Amino acid sequence: MTPDWLHMLAIASLIVGVICAVWIALDEIRHPQHMWIMNLVWPITALYGSVLAVAFYFAYGRLATHRRAAEAKAQGKEIPGKKFTPFPIKVAKGAFHCGSGCTLGDVIAEWLVFFVPVIAIWFGYQSLFGEKMFAVWIVDYIFAFLFGIAFQYFTIAPMRNLSFGEGLKASVKADTLSLTAWQVGMYGFMAFAQFYLFRQILGLRLEVPTPEFWFMMQIAMVAGFATSYPVNWWLIRHGIKEEM
Repeated sequence: MTPDWLHMLAIASLIVGVICAVWIALDEIRHPQHMWIMNLVWPITALYGSVLAVAFYFAYGRLATHRRAAEAKAQGKEIPGKKFTPFPIKVAKGAFHCGSGCTLGDVIAEWLVFFVPVIAIWFGYQSLFGEKMFAVWIVDYIFAFLFGIAFQYFTIAPMRNLSFGEGLKASVKADTLSLTAWQVGMYGFMAFAQFYLFRQILGLRLEVPTPEFWFMMQIAMVAGFATSYPVNWWLIRHGIKEEM
C-alpha cells in the first residue's frame, strides 16, 4: 500500500500544478501571447513546473504579450520578449515549447493505452517486451512527436513565412532532436521510479489511474527539461531552431 504521506504529497502536487496552469491561462485571456501557440505552452508547462512556471511566466512570458509586441513594432523597436530575455532564458523557453508538446502527447498516450489496453499489445507487449511500460513508451513517443512537431510548426512557419511543406520540414528538423532528448529524460526517470522506487523500495507498481503515477510524471517532465536543455541550446545557437 502506498504510504499516506506519499499519496497526500502526490495529490497536493497535482492540485498545485492545475491551479498554476489555470492561473496562467486566466492571465493570458487578458494578456494573450504574441505567438498564439505560447498561450498553450505556458499553462501546460505549469502542470509540471508548478509555481516555478508561474514565476517564469510573469518574469518573461509577460514580455512577449501581443500588446507589448504590437506597441514595439509600431514604434519601430525590437519586441521586448527578445530584447530583454537573456539567451539562457530563451533556451529554456525553447525547451518549454518542445516539452509542452511532449507533455500533451504523453498524457494522451498514457490514458489511451489505459482505456484501450490492446494498443500496448500492438506495439510489442508480450511479443517483444515482457514489460508493458516499454511498449507504452513507443506510443508515448509517437504522440509526443506529433504534438511536438505541430507546436514547432505553428512557431516556425509564421516567423519565417513558410509554406505548409517547408514549415513542416523545418519543424521536423528543429524539434526531432529536442523532443527525443526530452523523452529520454522522461523515460529515464519513470524507469527509475517504476523499477526502483516503487517496486524495490515500496513493493508496488506505478499505475496510470493513481496520483502517484502522475506525480512521478511531473518529476519526469522536469528530467525531460534537463536533458533537452543543452540540445535546445545547440539548436538555437546554430539557427536550426528559432529564439523565443
